[in-house]
Amino acid sequence: MAQNPDLRASDADRDRVAVSLREHCAEGRITMDELQERLESAYAAKTLGDLQAVTADLPEEDLHELPVPAAQRHTSGAPVPVRRSPGQLYRWGARAMWGTWALVSGINLTVWMIMALTGHVVYPWWLWVAGPWGAVILAGSLLGPRRRD
Repeated sequence: MAQNPDLRASDADRDRVAVSLREHCAEGRITMDELQERLESAYAAKTLGDLQAVTADLPEEDLHELPVPAAQRHTSGAPVPVRRSPGQLYRWGARAMWGTWALVSGINLTVWMIMALTGHVVYPWWLWVAGPWGAVILAGSLLGPRRRD
């Protein structure tokens, strides 16, 4: 139901319009200068009609939040998040941990090999990085959550 434009505006009404104006500015519909002018007008408004005049040329709802027509295959907005089970998240985390371990261990091994080839032979210090870290990841992988298939 449309509100009577002659009714007095409350502080909550002015604040609601101010929030809307800031969102329109963030979306790029109005400039910062226009935002400042409109905010001054909104906070000076005495009636609901004055507030409506401040936002008359702006859409009332975010156009990106509207439903997608059936003929259109996808939205231009953010993708819908897919819910994952804790087991899937754990497996992805385990893959990430193993991948990180392999990358860091490979870099350390490469540095050690370059040092060995240039005549600076030292004991295999890279094992102190790869060994304990790999053992912790291996224990987590073996003792972690079980798959329920």
